[in-house]
Amino acid sequence: MTTTALPDLTREERRSVRIRWVLVGFLLLGGIVNYLDRSALSVANTTIAEEFGLDPLEMGLLLAAFSWPYALANLPAGYLVDRLGPRRMFAGAATAWSLVAVVTAAAQSFGVLYACRVALGIAEAPFFTSALAVNQRWFRSSERALPIALVNTGSQIANAIAPPLLTVLLLTLSWRGMFVVVGATGIVVALVWLRIYRDPTLAQRAVLAGLSTAPTTGPEPVAAAAAGASDPASGASAESARAGWTRLLRQPNTWFMVLGAFGIFYTSWVYLTWLPSYLQTARGFSLTNVGWLAAVPFLCGVAGVLVGGAVSNLLILRGAPTLTARRIPIVGGAVLAAAAVLPVAFVDDTAVAIGLLSLGYFAAQVPVGCLWTLAADIAPPAQVASLGAIQNFGGFLGAALAPVVTGAILNATGGSYAWVFVVGGVLLLVGAVAYGVFVRDRSAAESPGADA
Repeated sequence: MTTTALPDLTREERRSVRIRWVLVGFLLLGGIVNYLDRSALSVANTTIAEEFGLDPLEMGLLLAAFSWPYALANLPAGYLVDRLGPRRMFAGAATAWSLVAVVTAAAQSFGVLYACRVALGIAEAPFFTSALAVNQRWFRSSERALPIALVNTGSQIANAIAPPLLTVLLLTLSWRGMFVVVGATGIVVALVWLRIYRDPTLAQRAVLAGLSTAPTTGPEPVAAAAAGASDPASGASAESARAGWTRLLRQPNTWFMVLGAFGIFYTSWVYLTWLPSYLQTARGFSLTNVGWLAAVPFLCGVAGVLVGGAVSNLLILRGAPTLTARRIPIVGGAVLAAAAVLPVAFVDDTAVAIGLLSLGYFAAQVPVGCLWTLAADIAPPAQVASLGAIQNFGGFLGAALAPVVTGAILNATGGSYAWVFVVGGVLLLVGAVAYGVFVRDRSAAESPGADA
């Protein structure tokens, strides 16, 4: 790789690197809008079910209609983000998902609603892979956990504010008006993103990488330098950067990341799709009270994502191998979540049940930022979004099954949620084992000092 000497960087050029935190902040906002779109149907669950005459299994199928296409669309989305860049992909995705929300407001049948949810899943697929690509371009590997955790708090903030905010919109504008407002907000987000986002310049890349010279060859080697590709844990090299998806799919880590994400995302999506209904039907709260009460576990989830990122960064600062610093929050969070969720099946006291659900969701979100950062640590620089997308595909297979299985359990048990929480807790433990035991640095033979 050829390099050229850089002129002395001005204070303004060095200051311009700080724009990366502005981008993180805007991605956080994008995540909030993204998840408000996803959450709208869950908040309107009982209202839409009554209007269209849907039983729990039918509503479960409708709630899952987002996740199946989202999971599948992650695969081409990751590839396209790697090829076209996060600026165009995020803007296009935000525009598309916003238009789908507006069309949903006009739905007059179950079939149209279902088609809109499928389209929403496809449209939203590029968001988190775009955020991961931005993170890889603007942050070194030792810095990535906190910014990606901050971006992921957007989804948790949305989950927390969605029940009260969307309930107010539902009660004042109807569920159709609620969808229109959310869709219009996404259009604004897309326009602002096109205005503010640019990949780092040559000078900014040098500052980010701590270099006195900057690469002059194509964007992938530059990105590798800025991302800290010399980190042994990243596994990045010129050869791996050129490798295709076939190599990613041959790696055992890829498949155990898919399995682990499946287990963790499954339980998160039980919360996201059925918590308002659970509070209404199993705990007897009114729709108005559910809007506020359902926010409590999701507020805890905001803290969980931040704790996971902070713990990971702290472990790296204290000298822990990169993969160890990612796995500890992932495994610890999943185990704690299982310990909190499993007893809910056997608790009669409502306050205790809500406390356990809040602890469970907090712990289930501790791994989230680290899951995405782990993909950036393991993948070649040119395939970070691709590996993140494959992992997210596995997660959303779990997310797609969660509402359907939950609906089927409710139909089979006359509305009892006991087995819903048992299944969720067991799958959290499956996720913990997959990441804790089987995802590891498999280049140890070539790197004697690497994490084992």
